[in-house]
Parts: sequence; structure tokens; C-alpha cells
Amino acid sequence: MSLAYDYPALGAFWTVMWIFLWILWLVLLFRIIGDIFRDDTLGGLGKTGWLVFVIVLPFLGVFVYVLARGKGMGKRAEHQARARHQAFDDYVRETAGSGTGPGNEVDQLTKLSAIRAKGDISEAEFQRAKEKILH
Repeated sequence: MSLAYDYPALGAFWTVMWIFLWILWLVLLFRIIGDIFRDDTLGGLGKTGWLVFVIVLPFLGVFVYVLARGKGMGKRAEHQARARHQAFDDYVRETAGSGTGPGNEVDQLTKLSAIRAKGDISEAEFQRAKEKILH
């Protein structure tokens, strides 16, 4: 009877496959642990129970968790991604509209020039306002 390790290429294949499966297993384990902490519907006791179950009996705990709560994992991950994206968009809008950037100075000078062109302010007032904006 010949084994896989009698052939070097097949032995390398099995080694790579086992390494890949262990990495896949670790990714799944940490994804489930992250989902346990991410879930707002679980209370502290529920989170503790699932976490202990997944850590103490990892294979059984992960499989039971995926069977029992697997559908909600995708929804919770999507909800968190949308919330992070919305928070980033809000931050960008707030930062861009804060009035501290160089683009805002250009807008202010453009408006000031339009006011001067209409004749609402004099040249001296325009120069003072321009100095105030630029400094």
C-alpha cells in the first residue's frame, strides 16, 4: 500500500491543503467571535455562553453557532459596514464644510469679489476683508 508521502508532490499538496484548512478554520473562528461581540440582540449572559462554548469546544461550538445563528451573521456584518460607511461619509462632509480648508478661502474671495463688483462695498473695504480672509 502506497501512501501520499511516498510521492513528494502529493505530500506537498497534502501539507499545503492542511495548512490552508487550518487558516480557514482560524478565520472562521475569529469571525464568529467577532460576530458574538457585534450582536446587539444578545445580552451579556448570551454572549458569555456562546463565547465559552466556542472556545471550550471549538469545532462543535462553531458548527452549532453557524447552524443556529448563521443567517444573521451576514446581516450584522452588512449593518456594521453600512454604519461605518455612513460615519465616514458624515465625517467627510463635516470636515469638508468646516471652513478651514484652502477651497473655502477661494469661495469666500469669489463671493467678496462679486459683492465688490455689484458696488455694495468699496475698494478699501474689499482690501480689508481680503486681508482678513487670507490671514
